[in-house]
Amino acid sequence: MVALLFGIWFSLDKILLGYLHPLALAALIYLLASAFLFLIRVSPLHHSLLEIVHRESKVQIHISRRNYLTLFLTAIFGTVIAPVLYLTGLNQITAVNAALLTNVEILFIILLGIFFLKEKVKAKDIVGFIFLLIGAIFLSTNNLQDLTFDQSLVGSLLVVSACFFWSMDTTLTKFLSNKRDIFLLTSLKCGIGGLILFLISIFLGLNFTLPLNMVPVLLFIGLGCMSFSIVLTYIAIREIGSTRTGSIFSTSSLFGAVVAFIILGESLEATQLFFGILMFLGILILYKNGNKIN
Repeated sequence: MVALLFGIWFSLDKILLGYLHPLALAALIYLLASAFLFLIRVSPLHHSLLEIVHRESKVQIHISRRNYLTLFLTAIFGTVIAPVLYLTGLNQITAVNAALLTNVEILFIILLGIFFLKEKVKAKDIVGFIFLLIGAIFLSTNNLQDLTFDQSLVGSLLVVSACFFWSMDTTLTKFLSNKRDIFLLTSLKCGIGGLILFLISIFLGLNFTLPLNMVPVLLFIGLGCMSFSIVLTYIAIREIGSTRTGSIFSTSSLFGAVVAFIILGESLEATQLFFGILMFLGILILYKNGNKIN
């Protein structure tokens, strides 16, 4: 479900970027998501929803200062830096390519586990790394045809950079995923990111106006895609770990490419499909060999 929601978000953002600067768009999306999650937090349905969400899972009620610091870092990485890099890159390349490049996130998640959490690397994992890197390189450079430092390559590098910061967000979120008040945490996370981006946008004098027919698209992304996907991500990381979550989440690239093909009318070439599948094979190899961040 998270992968589907993010896949839709990846492509619908391309439409709104025709009217809004990436900073302003990200600010509106995260502020809308924060407001919606906060309304759930203060609503009479809050406790009932928590019972459904947590079910038999063991969760902690207390949120320490260290937890709030971790939350702030995830907000900076995942709701400020990453979306700005992604949307700026998306503005320069096709939504299909951007969606397929997001497969790189799982590679970063595993590398973070290796270098910072001392995860062990198996021999076959190298094959998975190579598949992911080959796919990312060919998609970024249009099958090695665009090797100059042009707009397309810069856009691809920005998307890959965004994936790195999202992987930092995903890895750190595991330290918060066992908290009971998930709606408070996700509301604060989106609120911190949205407010920072909003203030920067105001300082830069960016435009926030949208045509009325585009408002439903913005509301769908902020209230539907973003708010629910962040809550579901917390739950998924708690239940199956950050690496498994990242592996499954990477299928959002496929959903995003399909949505871009259907809704935006962008081409989905055989080479893009091939290297997208190659990246998926790399993910399967890494996942099968047991690299876990629990």
